[in-house]
Amino acid sequence: MVSVFQNVAIDCADAYELARFWSGVTGCPLNPEDRPGDPEAQVMLPQGPLLHFNQVPEPKVVKNRIHLCLRPETSREEEVVRLLDLGATLVADRRRPDSSGWAVLADPEGNEFCVLRSESDRAATAS
Repeated sequence: MVSVFQNVAIDCADAYELARFWSGVTGCPLNPEDRPGDPEAQVMLPQGPLLHFNQVPEPKVVKNRIHLCLRPETSREEEVVRLLDLGATLVADRRRPDSSGWAVLADPEGNEFCVLRSESDRAATAS
C-alpha cells in the first residue's frame, strides 16, 4: 500500500488572493466554489495534486523548507518577467552566464519558488 499526494498546502494570510496569484502563474482555474474572503481556496491543476491555500493567523517569518519549482513553456527569462508583472518578487538570482541555473522568486506573501530553464532553453545550450 502507498499514499498519494492529494494537494500541496500553502499557509497564507489571504487564501483567495494568493490562489488568484497562483492561478495566474499556472494558467489553471480556481475551484469554482471559492470566493473572496474564504479561509481556503484551491487551484485546480490538470495533473498531480491541487494547490490548496489555507488561511492562518501567523505570518511567514523564515525561508520555506519546501518549495515549488516551475519549468516554463516559454523561456526562463520571459517567464521571470511575466511572474514579476503578476506580483512576484526576485529573492535570489542563481542564473549563470552559461544560461544554467535558476531564479528564486517569492509570491505576494513571501513564499519562495524557483523558475528553472525551459526545455527550449535547455536544448539551446546542449552540447
